[in-house]
Amino acid sequence: MMDFTTYLELINLYNDYAIACDSERWEQWPEFFVETGSYRLQPRENFEQGLPLCLLALESKAMLEDRVYSVKETLYHDPYYQRHIVNAPRVTRIEHDANSHALRIHAEAHYAVIRTKLDGESTVFNVGFYRDVIVRTPAGLQFQSRLCVYDSEMIPNSIIYPI
Repeated sequence: MMDFTTYLELINLYNDYAIACDSERWEQWPEFFVETGSYRLQPRENFEQGLPLCLLALESKAMLEDRVYSVKETLYHDPYYQRHIVNAPRVTRIEHDANSHALRIHAEAHYAVIRTKLDGESTVFNVGFYRDVIVRTPAGLQFQSRLCVYDSEMIPNSIIYPI
């Protein structure tokens, strides 16, 4: 069982993540992860078949920081805004370590990302679910792993910004 204060922290983690991405505060994005944290973006078909292939697989905070550098400095793309709509996370498992007082939360949430090009209308860009492992750190709750499983294998152009 999870206490209300911890669940509120969890909700804030999900909301703060979405707000940072939607506000283009890319430098904040890696700070949601522990040093050895992973971020993977995988099509649903591969996920359901147990196939490991991902569209994007970043396996450390340093790789996340490198992605931020790429988004800001090296990738050329037609700019757009994005808006995350994320439901409240559903906790699927909680692990407590009585000796170290460590906390590990397994949670998932559905998401939709709306994309608005500067010269166009808003469209549904990406829809799927997050499957996350979150740990308590001195900085608060952080992602140990975030798996974004998107429903459609047909994605417009490429995914530049974090989902």
